[in-house]
Amino acid sequence: MTKKLIPTALAAAMLLAGCSLIPTYERPAAPVPTTFPGDPSQPAGQAAAALPWQDFFTDPRLAGLIQTALANNRDLRVSVLNIEQARAQFQIERSALFPALGLTGSGSRSSPNPYQAFDSSVGSVSSQYSVNFGFTAWELDFFGRIRALKDQALAQYLATEETRKAAQISLIAAVASGWITVMADNELLEITRQTMVTRAESVRLAKLRFDNGVSSEIDFQAANTAAESARATYAQQQRARLQDENALALLLGAPVPAAAIASGTNGLDSIQPMPDVPAGLPSDMLIERPDIRAAEQQLIAANANIGAARANFFPRVSLTSSIGTASSQFSGLFDRGSKAWSFAPTVTLPIFDAGNNWATL
Repeated sequence: MTKKLIPTALAAAMLLAGCSLIPTYERPAAPVPTTFPGDPSQPAGQAAAALPWQDFFTDPRLAGLIQTALANNRDLRVSVLNIEQARAQFQIERSALFPALGLTGSGSRSSPNPYQAFDSSVGSVSSQYSVNFGFTAWELDFFGRIRALKDQALAQYLATEETRKAAQISLIAAVASGWITVMADNELLEITRQTMVTRAESVRLAKLRFDNGVSSEIDFQAANTAAESARATYAQQQRARLQDENALALLLGAPVPAAAIASGTNGLDSIQPMPDVPAGLPSDMLIERPDIRAAEQQLIAANANIGAARANFFPRVSLTSSIGTASSQFSGLFDRGSKAWSFAPTVTLPIFDAGNNWATL
């Protein structure tokens, strides 16, 4: 009796666990030194992905702009929706591991003679009614094809989440850079405006000297040229400043508040300083970057996809089963003795596919 139970136990274990054809994943070694040639006792600090941006960008004007961008930026919204799409795809792949149960009811009336509908004296009409509960074409994942696709979808979902984090960090950095650029434009405009005032005074003095015969007309025209050059530079800087403000508005997804970019009395000196990034960070910090983590998840997904492609060379076993009632009369559908059941396993073995499986692998 024990010997007979061993094959049954092995078959049950294979049914529940199956096997996996996914290659063993090994993280590629980073082509950079693992240590910085400096003071090894220096603390590594916190990863940028885990650092709250509020602790780095402390200026209240910039913090308000970043909050607006995180709430309104369309690209960031798309990345969030991509996460929902990847999560749904993972749920779809995972659901294939389980049978899809359903309840079906059917009824039919037919006649072997096509003229029965017009002549009731010819033949008889047969009826068939049934109600069944079961599942259809449930693939038993002996070779791990479905689990490999599920693992691939999971890695794709995790990669999409890391991509969203990278997009958020890039957005915050772009807003900070754009804001500082506009503030620098304000300071340049102020410097150029003061230069225009100085050049205008130089033109007045050169004109006075020329009218009194102290200097030549060449000196007077040179002063005019310098003044016109300053006015041209001021116009160019005004255009550049408007372009930079427009680029910042695109990042924010809303108009830039005037108070956030108003030129202060001290210009760039009014911006609260940001903490310095410590030197000597180990290369292991690279694995904390969201874009690096997203790339690794993509690699894990591709690795899992190899397992699914390998499983295509092995048989696929699917099962269809149902239990219910069947009767030739609708009133007797649930009477005693109307029980009906079916059990239909199917095995599909690939023999020739013109190289499709090899190309997929």
